[in-house]
Amino acid sequence: MQRRHDLDALRVIAFGLLILYHVGMVYVHDWDFHIKSPYQAEWLQWPMIVLNRWRMPLLFAISGMAIGLWQPERAPLRFALRRTWRLLLPLAFGMLFVVSVQAYCEARANGAVAPGYIAFMARYLQLRPWPEGGWTGADFGVTWNHLWYLAYLWVYTMIVVALQPVLNSRPGRRVQAWFGGRARLWPLLSPAALLFAYLVWLKPRFPDTHALFDDWYLHAEFFTVFLLGYLAVRNEEFWNALRRLRWPLLAVAVASIGVELSLKALGILFDGKEIAAWAQHVPWYGIERAARAMYTWSALLAIFGWGYALLNRPFRWLPYATEAVYPWYILHQSLIVPLAFALIPLRLGPVLEPVLVLGGTIAGCLLLHEFVIRRIGVLRPLFGLKRRPPREALRETVQNA
Repeated sequence: MQRRHDLDALRVIAFGLLILYHVGMVYVHDWDFHIKSPYQAEWLQWPMIVLNRWRMPLLFAISGMAIGLWQPERAPLRFALRRTWRLLLPLAFGMLFVVSVQAYCEARANGAVAPGYIAFMARYLQLRPWPEGGWTGADFGVTWNHLWYLAYLWVYTMIVVALQPVLNSRPGRRVQAWFGGRARLWPLLSPAALLFAYLVWLKPRFPDTHALFDDWYLHAEFFTVFLLGYLAVRNEEFWNALRRLRWPLLAVAVASIGVELSLKALGILFDGKEIAAWAQHVPWYGIERAARAMYTWSALLAIFGWGYALLNRPFRWLPYATEAVYPWYILHQSLIVPLAFALIPLRLGPVLEPVLVLGGTIAGCLLLHEFVIRRIGVLRPLFGLKRRPPREALRETVQNA
């Protein structure tokens, strides 16, 4: 597989932001999460919105690009089997033994179960439905919480593998070459029209569920950026255009999110108040949706353009961080939720409590990955790692001994 240092670095940064985002979910006002602190802040909604619009599309786009660099057309069946092992084994293990602590803490916070994690696990592993409302997924008897990404990624990967004859046909090659011809700003931004259509037509009908089978708006958005990432990654002209246009792309992204947030702020300010007659005829909803779609796409392009310009080099920390990303992703929310559950009753205040939750999550991920997961062979594939450590990791372990 051809490696791209900038994509590896962006993946590490994106998952780091995901940890920060999920800690923020404990404290942001009026946004549902598995556990909520009494120290909630409305102002957190604004930076969370800025991050929310592109955080998951970025991860799916990077995943599509990684598959494109792997070139699955050379051995599609072997590639599909390897990806199934790398994605579904950690998903199954995580649902049974990692995410379960989140369900327990959520159920305890909701008063749905008695204290006692061992008793809860004995019941949880029976995989039978629980009374509805005790915890997210109780009616199914098991939950994947933040691990939904692995299920979605596996489905999209299998679709791309199945489409290899089409993608590698002459029309498919023309589509891939299309990215090289989009060397100017506005043609590069044209896929935002698809995201706008999804927002207007699909999102009102299919609210976000992360439940795989009824999540058609998110499937449309995520699979689109996943497939576009797959198609574009090997086109050098596309990357050169992103690097050259990174400043204009950043300007479009800033302007677009400025419009979206301004309209949201005006909606809050004028909620329930009478507005001028002319303003009643302005299609505010369509403008807000268009700004959101343009922000999502232009932010992705700007991130990739700046990453290609600044991060495409072999940083010393990158091999270790690239390996650590998968275990950290699996672990992080199952540290955030129990840490918040334990700290909330102590009433430590709106500064110390989130600092401890964030610090404890980072420390827990670091210690569990470094001293447990990467050193115990049987655990490595359960957290998405190769059974034998990479040569770089072995060398680093010897040097640090």
